[in-house]
Amino acid sequence: MRNVEVAWVFQELADLLELKGEEFFKIRAYKNASRILAGLEEPLEDIWKSGRLEKIPGIGRNIAAKVAEILSTGRLKKHEELLKEVPLGLLDIMSLPGIGPKKAGMIYERLGVFSLDGLARAAKEGRVRDLPGMSGKSEKEIIRYIELKKDRGGRVLLAMARDLFMELSDYIKMLPGVVRVEVGGSVRRWQETVGDIDLVAAASDPQSVFDAVATHPRVREVVEKDQSRARFQTYWGITVDLEVVPEEAFVPALFFCTGSHAHLRRLQSFLAGKGANLDPASIANVCREPLGDEREVYASIGLPYIPPELREDRGEVEAASEHRLPDLLELGDIKGDLHIHTSWSDGLCTIEQVVARARQKGYEYIAVTDHSQSLKIAKGLSLNRLKEQHHEVMSLNKKLDNFRVFTGIEVDILPKGGLDCPDNILKEVDLVVASVHSAFRQDSETMTARIISAVENKNVDIIGHLTGRLITRREGYALDLERVLEAAASCDTILEINSSPARLDLNDVNARMAKEKGLKVAINTDAHDLKRMDEMVYGVAVARRAWLETEDVVNTLSAGALVKYLKDK
Repeated sequence: MRNVEVAWVFQELADLLELKGEEFFKIRAYKNASRILAGLEEPLEDIWKSGRLEKIPGIGRNIAAKVAEILSTGRLKKHEELLKEVPLGLLDIMSLPGIGPKKAGMIYERLGVFSLDGLARAAKEGRVRDLPGMSGKSEKEIIRYIELKKDRGGRVLLAMARDLFMELSDYIKMLPGVVRVEVGGSVRRWQETVGDIDLVAAASDPQSVFDAVATHPRVREVVEKDQSRARFQTYWGITVDLEVVPEEAFVPALFFCTGSHAHLRRLQSFLAGKGANLDPASIANVCREPLGDEREVYASIGLPYIPPELREDRGEVEAASEHRLPDLLELGDIKGDLHIHTSWSDGLCTIEQVVARARQKGYEYIAVTDHSQSLKIAKGLSLNRLKEQHHEVMSLNKKLDNFRVFTGIEVDILPKGGLDCPDNILKEVDLVVASVHSAFRQDSETMTARIISAVENKNVDIIGHLTGRLITRREGYALDLERVLEAAASCDTILEINSSPARLDLNDVNARMAKEKGLKVAINTDAHDLKRMDEMVYGVAVARRAWLETEDVVNTLSAGALVKYLKDK
């Protein structure tokens, strides 16, 4: 089992216990275990087999025994017992923004509701508003969130789909007769959520490939199959569509599989003006020989290569025809990460460990931005602790060659506006990230004014995860984004693309709006462990989908140039 699968069991176990009203400390222990296990780089199975489970920091004997049970049997008895006691639909209710385990339990006990459909009916009938802590506004929000959840149609986070695609791809590549395998569709275009996984393989015997994939441990069943295509349902709940073609047909198949449908329709319109068609036969006739890569596909159409991230019919075909496609940002252009948490607050690693990983990644710098004092749940730093940390950073910098650790802080933007750290402290800090962490339900005018107060603070460098969304879990708060962008542009305040696959905030549309207003962005991981530092690739993907180039992103600057930029700003 993957680490994330084991971590998920502990997270759900904590939710179920909270739903039943178990003691706080036990719930917190399981939630903490979930976070620690998900952040481990070494496979848990390797740690378990070598007898090192109890040596994982933060994992005691009780948790280690449960991890061993999961790894040895594929399940956890306590988890399964709780699932039998609790209607499964309550887990869906718990996942709604503003509900959580306690309110879900109350809804079940008072109203007998244990499904999303049942809750929607109760809200529409006005039966929810009389519960403690609920109101008519709560009912409207519940109805809206349930409708949004259904509209997502079972889509999953890109990171989850990529994990599964890479595991299946590695397996298919080892099969006899398979020459090439690539992912297409929304995964290749790096969309933030994915409905299914589209794979294209080059092989001479499709049926043998399909038979082999059907035996993969992630695959639950073969849904349908014909001569060149098969659809599989996985145990992760993600459908996989696999097309197997001869090697000479691989590149055109990958091109059409990648899409998007809107992009292909726009290309067809472009070709229609030339009296041509967009189909595999037409492309083959133009090229006459097997294609080496997609650049030859676009050349056959009379266009320069359009990267997959841009294939959304957002002006890319017109830009290509006029030779004005952007020179997109690359992962290798990133020189450092400006939003990282350490064990000084709610991170899992020391500053030294974070620096070592950053240097392995070829970075020139990082900023240590632990939480500020008001975020008690995340062990936010008191002003004295903050000073102690910054002294440690300055001492560390004296020992480092060709690397810079910026002193930093992630300050809270308070509900009534302003920050939870005095300006006389902030002005001494190298880099200040300001973020909203509470009171998400404020109306648009209040939230907009609240964030603009931080934008206009001369000590704030970056606004973190601007809209506050958690993809598939929490919608962004009410916000007049246009006004915030205009304020940021006038103040030269940097906006963040948060690379966490659950956030990706700013999203691609908003990041492109920021670029059009002349704003700079910082692409950060908001990492709380070393593994999360690898999520920079997702933020870069958002930037590419937003048409961003190196000049649009401040952490493509060298350390010296970044220091100068921040001072000049």
